[in-house]
Amino acid sequence: MKLHRVAAVFLRQIYLYKRSLPRIMEILYWPLLDLMLWGFISVYLARYQAGLPNFVAFFLGALILWDILFRSQLGISVSFLEDVWARNFLNLFVSPLKPSEYLLALMLVSSFKIVLAGAVMSLLAWAFYSFNIFLIGISLIPFIINLVALGWSIGIFTTSLILRFGQQAEILAWGIAILFQPVSAVFYPVSVLPPFLRVLARGVPSSYVFEGMREVITSGGFPLQKLLWATGLNILYLAAVFAIFYRIFRTVKKKGLLARIGE
Repeated sequence: MKLHRVAAVFLRQIYLYKRSLPRIMEILYWPLLDLMLWGFISVYLARYQAGLPNFVAFFLGALILWDILFRSQLGISVSFLEDVWARNFLNLFVSPLKPSEYLLALMLVSSFKIVLAGAVMSLLAWAFYSFNIFLIGISLIPFIINLVALGWSIGIFTTSLILRFGQQAEILAWGIAILFQPVSAVFYPVSVLPPFLRVLARGVPSSYVFEGMREVITSGGFPLQKLLWATGLNILYLAAVFAIFYRIFRTVKKKGLLARIGE
């Protein structure tokens, strides 16, 4: 065994981290998010352990709703990536297909996947834990729609970044949505967060959705104010990401970069 050969392979791998977003995320991004998420859950459980009403419904309901958001985002970004990986993206836009038609088709694909994944998760939650999310009531439907809308916004934004920066940005298809999880208050109330994160949470539609879910479970009421905040923010998010996508698409098309996507 020659140590200089071992050192050469070691250095070759280390140098890859210098300008590699996926490898930097592996070291810093995922551990930080895991620490924040489970840390805040631990704080929540420690603070309210004596008075957690129906926390099984809180956690299982939150898990199912978060999966809906995550799947709605993946439904757009991964469907786009499948066209990129198949080198089919340029073929699509050689045809008369408009960007708006393409995005609408991806939204329909996302909706299809959400229905299937949501049905599977709801069935498994009922079979394994005797938890029926439909007993919560139809009050959650407008909140679920808002989660889907936020997932679409994240998916379109991710698609825009991949369109602009190419293959090196593909990891963002799985990473950006998770960035919203700590400030979305999925498994704990916003009050658990430190002050600076509470400010960020006020600008995230999903935080109002999950707070609304807990209010529905606890009191059976309908949190109209939280729904209006979530809806208003989602409208702003969707308008912004559509504008970003169109601008990036025009830029990429003008520079003749469509043919290089996926290479």
